[in-house]
Amino acid sequence: MRAAVMRNGAIVVDDVPAPVPQSGEVLVKTLACGICGSDLHVLQHAGALARNPEVALGTAVDPRRDMVMGHEFCAEVLDYGPGTGQRFPVGTRVCSVPNIVRQQQIVGIGYSHDVPGGYAEQMVLMEPSLLPVANGLSTDRAALTEPMAVGVHAVEMARLSGDEVTLVVGCGPVGLAVISALKLKGVHPIVAADFSPERRRLAEVMGADIVIDPAARSPYSSWEDAARASEQGAWAPVNPLTGEQRLPPGVFFECVGVPGVIDQMMVGAQPGCRFVIVGVCMEQDHIRPLLAIGKELNLQFVLAYTADEFARTLQHIAEGEIDVDPLITGRVGVSGVARAFTDLKSPEAHAKILVEPWHE
Repeated sequence: MRAAVMRNGAIVVDDVPAPVPQSGEVLVKTLACGICGSDLHVLQHAGALARNPEVALGTAVDPRRDMVMGHEFCAEVLDYGPGTGQRFPVGTRVCSVPNIVRQQQIVGIGYSHDVPGGYAEQMVLMEPSLLPVANGLSTDRAALTEPMAVGVHAVEMARLSGDEVTLVVGCGPVGLAVISALKLKGVHPIVAADFSPERRRLAEVMGADIVIDPAARSPYSSWEDAARASEQGAWAPVNPLTGEQRLPPGVFFECVGVPGVIDQMMVGAQPGCRFVIVGVCMEQDHIRPLLAIGKELNLQFVLAYTADEFARTLQHIAEGEIDVDPLITGRVGVSGVARAFTDLKSPEAHAKILVEPWHE
């Protein structure tokens, strides 16, 4: 089968062996698969991950071996392996969390040298993980379940009580997913910041109330203004020492994943602020703990989603409660994946490119 393969630090098109479903697995045809920013980072930092396996999230990255990435997918059931109940008819469109279990070990689909991901014409999935795609829901929209579930999980992990004012730093696909999840939860105002005009436009489309260009104005000053003007600000208690209204609690979502951003946010944050770190930084970073200590900041790092959050996200998309259409800005076949990786480096060009392995 044809696939876009990560090989020697590049993406190349090649024929690779079609996967054979093992016990409890299902053979599927990849219909559409989104290109994730983490895939771009893995291509760039595969060598560093191999040298530092303790930070590779359980993925045994070996730059000397081929890897077929792709973990944001919608697929079609082709056949069943042994030990399956064959719950869904052949031809059923499905989504799934991108994991399978082999030899009692969880294997990440799209981050394995032995199990191909969605940049190939076929994959194998675990039968218990299959979620049928509702009739009427397009394949393109269903394929965005995985990245949108990341936002849903991040907002759940923030444990919002309703008196906070949020700030989303970085409006790439991860930040846009967080904005969408905040809107879904009825959180307002949502303040968002990004240097890219196109990403700021998309942030407004996805539900941000106030969108800031950090080159023109500090996101943290803008957050303070929004917090004071908000309903939460009116409810905030009065400082008995100054007689002034306190600012409501801040919850800041870091959605950039670049070294130095967390430290910058610590400088700008108000005392007592909570950070939710969603951006995946694959390089060594640094923070100054005294900043966090002096302000009693709380840092929560998050990863992916639960199976229930994934299923609920698919339902939200099917019911129109999460609108993913603005995020889909391009489609390529297998031969276009390498170029798409390059194009996605420009925030003005694309948000989410879908790979359709059977089409050119």
